[in-house]
Amino acid sequence: MPSIRFFNEGVRFSIPHQRKTSSWIKESIKLERQSLGDLNFIFCTDEFLRSVNVDYLNHDFYTDVITFDNSEEGSILSGDIFISIDRVKENALELAIPFETELHRVIIHGVLHLAGYSDKNRNKKALMRKKEDAYLSLWR
Repeated sequence: MPSIRFFNEGVRFSIPHQRKTSSWIKESIKLERQSLGDLNFIFCTDEFLRSVNVDYLNHDFYTDVITFDNSEEGSILSGDIFISIDRVKENALELAIPFETELHRVIIHGVLHLAGYSDKNRNKKALMRKKEDAYLSLWR
């Protein structure tokens, strides 16, 4: 049975409005003409996510989100999305936006990666940002 699950790794964090967030993620996936498989969101520290970045991607830097695609069928989204709560807090402060807004942006960013979007160049990054903004506007 498809599911969205939330976990913590080395950080005390509880996602606000868990049911509402899950419904919003499901709605966003449906609007992308995809289906929900199993999505795991793992909230962690900067150091934990940096070690994941080094160990699995050979990137030695901090990041806010890393997405691992576990999908077996193209239109069914399954994966593990690691999110640094430290980085989300820092981003929110730098951007002068609420923590929850930045958290939702990072959550949907990971989902969009699973849906096939990339942010590897300027045009792709612009499309990704447009999609993030569209889905953030659905949060209610």
